[in-house]
Amino acid sequence: MSSTTNHAAAYSFGVRCSMTAAEDPSRVALTFVGGSHEDVWTWRRLDQHSSQLARFLLDNGVSAGSFVVIGLPNSPDHIALTIAAWKIGACVLPLSGRMPGPERKAVLEVAKPSAVIAEWDGPGFAVVRPSDLPSAARFSTDPLPDPGAWPAKAMGSGGSTGTPKIILDPNPWVRAPGDGGGLLGRAIGLKPNWVQLVSGPLYHTAPFSWCHWGLFDKHHVVLCDRFDARRWIDLVERYRVQFAFLVPTMMHRIASQEGVEVESLSSIELLFHSGGSCAPWLKRRWIDFVGPTHLIEGYGSTEGMGLTVVRGDEWLRHIPTVGRAYQTEIQILDDSLCKLPAGQIGEIFMRPHDYDAPTFRYIGAPAPKVAPDGLVSVGDLGWLDDEGYLYIADRRLDMIVSGGANIFPAEVEAVITAHPGVADAVVVGVRDDEWGRRVHAIVEPKNWLACPSPAELQAFCRERLTPYKVPKSFELVEHLPRDESGKIRRSMLAAERSALN
Repeated sequence: MSSTTNHAAAYSFGVRCSMTAAEDPSRVALTFVGGSHEDVWTWRRLDQHSSQLARFLLDNGVSAGSFVVIGLPNSPDHIALTIAAWKIGACVLPLSGRMPGPERKAVLEVAKPSAVIAEWDGPGFAVVRPSDLPSAARFSTDPLPDPGAWPAKAMGSGGSTGTPKIILDPNPWVRAPGDGGGLLGRAIGLKPNWVQLVSGPLYHTAPFSWCHWGLFDKHHVVLCDRFDARRWIDLVERYRVQFAFLVPTMMHRIASQEGVEVESLSSIELLFHSGGSCAPWLKRRWIDFVGPTHLIEGYGSTEGMGLTVVRGDEWLRHIPTVGRAYQTEIQILDDSLCKLPAGQIGEIFMRPHDYDAPTFRYIGAPAPKVAPDGLVSVGDLGWLDDEGYLYIADRRLDMIVSGGANIFPAEVEAVITAHPGVADAVVVGVRDDEWGRRVHAIVEPKNWLACPSPAELQAFCRERLTPYKVPKSFELVEHLPRDESGKIRRSMLAAERSALN
């Protein structure tokens, strides 16, 4: 994992698109897989369509520095609109098209976008519908002057409490060829000219960023309309995919497919995962699939305040670490912001070594917690060992205090999902008169007609967990309400079940 920086001339993502199209117009930039339909986009097509859409956006009141909200599902238009916005210096804010109305309204009121491209109805903002986009064909495909998108990217979030928040990257998105992934790309060894499979929703920061970072460095991006585990395996085989990003929920669903073998995934040069706790049994399974040197885990946040990475062979020697700092300073602090020694759990504070400009700015939310020496926390808990390896306990908001004991849901979920009859599980704390919070497990079985009983699951956990961590109640559901990226609102589930007590 090299830390060498590319010092060649830097370009904006819009300019880079036009450069690649001029150099190799018939080269494939994008293959979109929607159900049984596949749509192939060359660099010429992507560049020309994004230039037309750029003029279309200008015609609809977008200007340099303004927000463009893209509320579309994964599609070529999503990518072309993003590049179009960058070609005119606008900032892209991708949002889920299925975001609930009240949450969507709150985020849009904070963003005040110049244009919203979505199938939404609602007062207070002008909507450009996907059916309006073909009219962009009347505009010229000629290159546009490059104003530079600064800022270029923002990510919206309703947050675990429903409070709207926009995380803005205040820095210009410019890169040198071969360094499209920036710090994170260098940390994990991302290379140009790969085939990349993007199966997560583009309204989440990781799929969005990896997709566009890859395009910057001439990846052939295979973009799925949605994640499907069986199709993911087939696409890796068919397109000889070399790079992909997954979250642990996706990894679990792929690993649960019948017939998945090492040979099916033999083309993968690099599989990167983050976005949640990965159960040790599941991580070992993926090390068997792709090899220990091809599997890399990272820990960080949308805010970009620091980074740890760990390769599979390192992880096997430090289970279950999320790695050591990469060009980052890390401290574990207690509630009084005093530094804790190795092995003690506290709040994780981080700061990049190269901290000459802010890495993020919140819009619509208070500033995060900052330590006296400038390190920043986004609310996660963990500890460092004597060698500087970081271990995640859980998010402070997710931690369950039951009978005075601190219980981290990720640890309990890792045990439950190891049961052969379980497809997925979420652990929450439910209000309880005796315990304060009762550990409650919501379980999605692999086979609804032959699911394990609560008693069986409890016995399974008792063999693997200290008694106070064993869920006191189990609930079987046909499907857990995760979004396309695998995220779930624990606070919402806990509140719903507490109300039923």
